[in-house]
Amino acid sequence: MMIRGPIVVLRWVAPVALVSLTALLLLQSAGAQTRFTYSKGQSVSPAYEGWMPNEDGSFTLYFGYMNTNWLEEFDIPVGPDNNIEPGGPDQGQPTHFYPRRNPFLFTIRLPQDFGNKELIWTLTTHGRTEKAYASLKSDYQIDKQVISTEVGGDGGSLRDELRYNIPPELVVEGEARRTVKAGEPVPLVALAGDPDNLPARRDGKLQPRHPGERPVQEVEKASAPRAVPTTAETNAANLLYRPPSSIVPSSGPGLRLSWIVYRGKASAVRFSPEQMKTWTDTRAWANSPWSPPFTIPEPPPDGKWITEVRFQEPGIYTLRAVASDGSLFTYKNVTVTVTP
Repeated sequence: MMIRGPIVVLRWVAPVALVSLTALLLLQSAGAQTRFTYSKGQSVSPAYEGWMPNEDGSFTLYFGYMNTNWLEEFDIPVGPDNNIEPGGPDQGQPTHFYPRRNPFLFTIRLPQDFGNKELIWTLTTHGRTEKAYASLKSDYQIDKQVISTEVGGDGGSLRDELRYNIPPELVVEGEARRTVKAGEPVPLVALAGDPDNLPARRDGKLQPRHPGERPVQEVEKASAPRAVPTTAETNAANLLYRPPSSIVPSSGPGLRLSWIVYRGKASAVRFSPEQMKTWTDTRAWANSPWSPPFTIPEPPPDGKWITEVRFQEPGIYTLRAVASDGSLFTYKNVTVTVTP
């Protein structure tokens, strides 16, 4: 009995100690993996997305940003807190920053002899300075499929055809610079088309190939019979086919267009109708192509998007029309001087 006593005690104490140690390790592991999200108070990080070569020997560099906040937006004028050097501080970067991820938002074209130099985009928000370093290192070279993959284009597809995708064609009617009074309505008329219908909508809806032209299916119906599949047949097949997909937030294929405030105080700008978001808002019912259960609207029959905008305060605003086929983007700017 004198021998068994300690053994019995040890058999009870050891499991308790093991359970306590296991619980401690699990808590530490959970703490290390905790990820917080914020409505406001966090900083904006500039992002260098990569570069592509051009046929004339020059290079195009792509930039975007990540606003860690879900609600807070920033207006950061070009200057000490928002500059790109060398050659800046103004190299076409935005001054209004929407929430969350805004990829491939603007480009900078570099000459053939840029060599091993760097461009540095510096942003300061909430007292914190962040920098993006852009160079022509081979690790940063991208192609059209990479852009599509990074934005979850074509439902997250990784198919090779996206390497040859042609971005939408975009025309904005009227002057690129305008002057209006505060409160006056300003019409914005944009025409867009998807010249290669890639990636095609999977619901068989009509899509114009070029701005102001008839949608693609109307052209096909008027053509002579042919043996190759029509767009409608291809779209029907796409409903059944599911190519390999990436794990980033995905956006459905199909031509769409939205206006954003690129420079200026966005809280003083009112668009009618309300514009779908161009930033990666993944929350449900968020009016975003990345938001479930969002469906890409059918384009206007003539490929003409008509929007009205009003400015509540005087100032200089740059509005940007963003046309996308779900994988690539095309931009056009309109600068509006608003007087009292």
